Amino acid sequence: MADQSNSHGLIQWHGTTIIGVKRGGKTVIAGDGQVSMGNTVMKPNARKVRRIGEGEKVIAGFAGATADAFTLFERLERKLEQYNGQLLRACVELAKDWRMDKYLRNLEALMIVADADSMLVLTGNGDVLEPEGGIAAIGSGGNYALAAARALSDYEKDAERIAHRAMAVAADLCVFTNDRVTVETI
Repeated sequence: MADQSNSHGLIQWHGTTIIGVKRGGKTVIAGDGQVSMGNTVMKPNARKVRRIGEGEKVIAGFAGATADAFTLFERLERKLEQYNGQLLRACVELAKDWRMDKYLRNLEALMIVADADSMLVLTGNGDVLEPEGGIAAIGSGGNYALAAARALSDYEKDAERIAHRAMAVAADLCVFTNDRVTVETI
């Protein structure tokens, strides 16, 4: 993740690539492992994709400030508990809180979350988006991965292969993305 100073002059960690692909009854979220500060790679193997919730039936990946993303993971887990594992309902409630709460409003992260039925992109603007064509990507290399995955989806039917190939393209083009990929599948 690349750094960027916020209005308080504090360094914020940004940048990464996360992709979600839903195909043939399988959903995959993949993310790179690079954590950067300026032009220095601080860590090459961070886990930005993980399983959450009771029974770990939800997978989630984040792009943005790491501490902010972990706060959102925790909040989403609580919403999943509150709404009996209903991902869409939990995400809508989290997005409302994220937009309205004074503390949460300052969090700088994006998330892709999925369960066996749906895949969603969450933003701090209160957006809960279901991606077009079952493919979503976020982060500094997100547009590269998204373009590659869309191009591949006409010829490749395996979600995991699409995600791996799209991440490889992003890693080749985005300096804040590396090829140490974490993949979770439902």
